[in-house]
Amino acid sequence: MALYRFRVTFEDYDEVSRDIDVKSNQTFEDLHKAIHQSTGYNPEFPSSFYISNDQWMKGEEITYLPNQKRIDRKIPLMEKIKLSSFIDDPHQKFYYTFNFDRPFDFHVELMKIILDDAPGVTYPAVVRSVGDAPKQFGNVFNPDAAAVDDPGEEDLDFLHELAFNPEDAEDFSEVTDTGVDEGDDKKVESNDEEEDEFGFGDDAEFEDEDKPGRHDDY
Repeated sequence: MALYRFRVTFEDYDEVSRDIDVKSNQTFEDLHKAIHQSTGYNPEFPSSFYISNDQWMKGEEITYLPNQKRIDRKIPLMEKIKLSSFIDDPHQKFYYTFNFDRPFDFHVELMKIILDDAPGVTYPAVVRSVGDAPKQFGNVFNPDAAAVDDPGEEDLDFLHELAFNPEDAEDFSEVTDTGVDEGDDKKVESNDEEEDEFGFGDDAEFEDEDKPGRHDDY
């Protein structure tokens, strides 16, 4: 039985790749699950392969766990389509989107066709693995996270990642909060400068003019 060796890379993490051998009579669902055996992800999320050209443009779709819209469009299912049905090029490419709610996009390229499978090997088989797959955001159910009642808890995750300490913020506010608006200070200084420029800023001159004896010449 001939084998297809596919190289699978993340579209946004091209330093992470997997080489996977799949029998020619196995299905797209077999490849789908093999990819996530190699990434450690839970494969049970709606996903699709797209027949692609060399520019990774999406063509015909083959889907897994389709929504109603895809069912109505009669998109073929991965479990029913053999890989050999869509291998028309020695470097056939498939664009693959995993989990439409929180998607990861992959490039899947046929690297070579091996004429004989190795005895005793269970296929699909991961034959090469480079780099660690990124975290599977939102794809794994976390019962501890589900127990959190505060809807804002998730919004604070980025502060924890930055080792944010609320006590530091309080100390900072004590030092910087003087109760004076810097903008007001600047306005006062600006007004004083404008008055001095026209000679009206010195109250002493006006006081002298009002003193007795200033008009003795008249």
